[in-house]
Amino acid sequence: QVLSGDAAFATQNVFKRNANLRQKISIPTLRNNDEQHSIENIPRGGASSLPEKPGPLPTLRDFRKFAIPCLGLWVSGPLLSLVDTSFVGLSGDASMSAEMVAALGPATTFFDGATYLFAFLNVASTNLYSSARAQHGENSTSAESVVRTATRVSLLCGITLTCLLLKFSRPLLSLYIGHEASNQPNLLNWATEYVQIRALSMPTSLLLGVLQACLLGAKDSVTPLVAVAFATVVNIIGDYIGVTKLGLGLRGAAIATTLAQWASTVALLGPARQKLVQNHNLGILNNKHKKNRAKGSVTSLSFLQFALPVLVLILGKIAAFGFMTHSAAGLSGQPTTLAGHQIILSIFFFISPFLEVISQTAQTFLPPYFSPVREHIKNMRNSNASYDSKKDVAVKAWLSAAFKVSSRLLGIGLVVASFVTTLVSMIPAFFGNLITTDLVVQKSIKPLAKYLWVGAFLTAPVAVSEGVLLARRELPFLASVYLLSTIVLPFILIQIKRQNGLVSQIWGSFAAFQLFRAVCFAGRIWGGAAIEAIREKRKKVQD
Repeated sequence: QVLSGDAAFATQNVFKRNANLRQKISIPTLRNNDEQHSIENIPRGGASSLPEKPGPLPTLRDFRKFAIPCLGLWVSGPLLSLVDTSFVGLSGDASMSAEMVAALGPATTFFDGATYLFAFLNVASTNLYSSARAQHGENSTSAESVVRTATRVSLLCGITLTCLLLKFSRPLLSLYIGHEASNQPNLLNWATEYVQIRALSMPTSLLLGVLQACLLGAKDSVTPLVAVAFATVVNIIGDYIGVTKLGLGLRGAAIATTLAQWASTVALLGPARQKLVQNHNLGILNNKHKKNRAKGSVTSLSFLQFALPVLVLILGKIAAFGFMTHSAAGLSGQPTTLAGHQIILSIFFFISPFLEVISQTAQTFLPPYFSPVREHIKNMRNSNASYDSKKDVAVKAWLSAAFKVSSRLLGIGLVVASFVTTLVSMIPAFFGNLITTDLVVQKSIKPLAKYLWVGAFLTAPVAVSEGVLLARRELPFLASVYLLSTIVLPFILIQIKRQNGLVSQIWGSFAAFQLFRAVCFAGRIWGGAAIEAIREKRKKVQD
């Protein structure tokens, strides 16, 4: 029930004293003063009422301080694959280079797809950890339980996936790239060897992902970036030695990237233990905290209950890129056709992090607005069956603040997309020699530049809207859109393959896929406000 008068005044004083006490005993974080001030206005411990207004909205400076280091994390994965592609593409003679790049295409897409399949662990870690901090405090048992649960689940998934890739990578790759591409000399052998070597890094890769996600949920994007710096240095040096100097080709590239993943995980373990759990125990080797779980702690079951619906989203994205590569591998003109597709795909994956980082920003900054509102509404409905959240002034204020933050992030995303996509799309259009020495491949990627621009630009509204909807936990809606698009897009791509179409048709279909998602997601968030604004404008005109 909403407090008023002396009771409300006394309650506010209690919150202030508790806030001051938390500031004195809490471990220093990378949040700035504005963020600290904002977070103190968020109710803790399941209070049944909300302050009339939330704290100050995040500023552009707050977003920038979080997003720029976070960008380094998002760029690191595609950058490692792009570095591999560049070293392999620029090494050896032109014909051998084209064949290796063609093998690298399905190999990296297949492996990255297998890794990305478990990105739902990262999404769940960020959302649940950020929400737990907002509701129960940054050093609460509930927040730490998210870290330990995510750590154990990620290691179990990583070990299982490593065994599956070592055992079944060759038949799966053969099925993945199709009969025609499989008959190309050495293509399947090279792709299989690359995947099997990189499979050895899968447990540490998934562990690295959830630790980064929890740190991001704590609005610390600098610490993970330092660890990723190790991966970048190790990968570049490894590729130079293994590919350029020793001439190991794809094998050298795979070894370099695997060592880079190991180095990054080792570098992050120490800081993560210090920043995320008070006793520096991540619960990897023992689970003694399981017996002493407090109310609100996240178990493996509750973690997966949130994470698994996100898997549908991930499968939709994997299906899109997987069927694109599968269709490109089935077209005539190999290995040039597949090599050209791989280059455009690698460039797209390099552009995406500049926009996905804004989605990550939404998933970090918005749960502190939505989580207290959800808990407030739940408690009010339990105590009053006739309660109507639409008439609650406090709820309206908090949701309005969240809407403003979401709109700011969308504007930032569109500006960033306009600049980055235009700049990077010039590489295949005019500077193909920077990515491959094969003149035929350079010529084949030029007409794909415009489709790359459209698909990449539309990633901005897709990524931002997706981040907002995840923060709002509208998982059924997200899953339904991805399920529909997953049914339609592969069917179109298979038809292009059967008719022996062009790679440009594949990328044109992808641009349409992006447009469909952008309209659905953005319409869900801003459509109602836009319709209401139009109605108000018409009403004023009529008056």
